[in-house]
Amino acid sequence: MNVGKRIRELRNKGGMTQKELAEKAEISTSYLCDIEVGRTNPSLKTLERISKAFGITVKEII
Repeated sequence: MNVGKRIRELRNKGGMTQKELAEKAEISTSYLCDIEVGRTNPSLKTLERISKAFGITVKEII
């Protein structure tokens, strides 16, 4: 599973919208959408922000 799909899976499991996750991770909604559909790969810093928003480690995402 790629990182974007994993992030979408975790977000859906947590009942969050893209907007909610993007705000928590301090990234734009459009950037999060691009990550989830595989148009772009997140940097390590972005992965850290997303994992912090979920309350998990980066390792749990990848």
